[in-house]
Amino acid sequence: MGRRRARQRDGDPAADEVPVPTAPPGAELLADADRPDSWFLVVEGTPQSHVDLTDPTHLDFSYVRRIAHAVDLVAPEGEPIDALHLGAGALTLARYVAHTRPGSRQRAVDVDAPLVEVVRRRLPWDRRAQLRVGIGDAREWISARRDASADLVVSDVFSGARTPARLTSVEFYTEAARVLRPGGFLVVNIGDGHTLDHARAQVATAGAVLPHLALTAEPGVLRGRRFGNLVLVAGHRPLPADDLGRRAHRDPEMARLLAGGDLDRFASGRSPVRDADAVDSPAPPDGVF
Repeated sequence: MGRRRARQRDGDPAADEVPVPTAPPGAELLADADRPDSWFLVVEGTPQSHVDLTDPTHLDFSYVRRIAHAVDLVAPEGEPIDALHLGAGALTLARYVAHTRPGSRQRAVDVDAPLVEVVRRRLPWDRRAQLRVGIGDAREWISARRDASADLVVSDVFSGARTPARLTSVEFYTEAARVLRPGGFLVVNIGDGHTLDHARAQVATAGAVLPHLALTAEPGVLRGRRFGNLVLVAGHRPLPADDLGRRAHRDPEMARLLAGGDLDRFASGRSPVRDADAVDSPAPPDGVF
C-alpha cells in the first residue's frame, strides 16, 4: 500500500498494436503523473504497486524500499538468490531483485489470475529474468515448497487493503520458516495503525517461530498517529539490524527500526496468533489513500 498522485486510467489504448486485457473489476492501472513509463496498480481503491518500466531500482513506496533494504542485505551485493513472493501485484520487488541480483531464481504467486495476466501483458518484465508467476492461494502454495529452498520469502498479500487471517498465524509462519535457508530472511508487510494491536501480535507470532526479528516503520506509524505499513524482517540467525536501521533512517521518508529489547517491549503481553483465532488485518480508515 502506498500514496502518491496518478493519472490516466489503463494507459493509452491507441499505443497498442494489438488488443490487450484491461484491468479486471476493482483494479486499475494508472499512469504516474510524475515519471514516464511508470504505473500504479490500484486494487479496490488501495494503491498496491508502483512500477517504473525503465528503471526497476526506482521504488516509489517507502515500505517497498524498506523491504528492498532486506533484499540488499540477505546476500553479498549482486549475488543471485532464490526468492519467493507471496502476493505478486505488479512484481515491483521481483523486478528489483532481477535487476540488482542477475541470475536470481524467483517464483511468485497470486490468487487473481486476470490481474496477473494484465500485469504480464501491459507491464511486461525483462524476459531474461528467471521469474515464474503462479496462480493460487499463498498459504497452500508456500506449504508445497521444499524445505530450506529460499534465501528470501516476501509476504505482501492483501485482499483489498487487508491481509487475510490465514497469513497471520503461527501455522503460516511455521511454513515460511521451514522454506527459509539458515541465513535467509522472511519479510512481511503489515498494515496497521492507532494502537498497533495487530502489528504487536504479528511480532509475537513471528517470534514464536523465528528467533531473530526487526521491525521498521515511519515514526508517525510507530506512534499510532496514522495508519501505515510496518515491515517485519525475521530469520533463523541474527539479522544485520544496524545496517537495516541505518538504511531506514537515511530513506527520504525516514523510518525507525525496533529490534532486541525495544521490539520485545513493543510486543509485550501479546500472545502468538493461531489459526483458530486469527483475523484479517485491520481495515485502514476511510480516505487514508
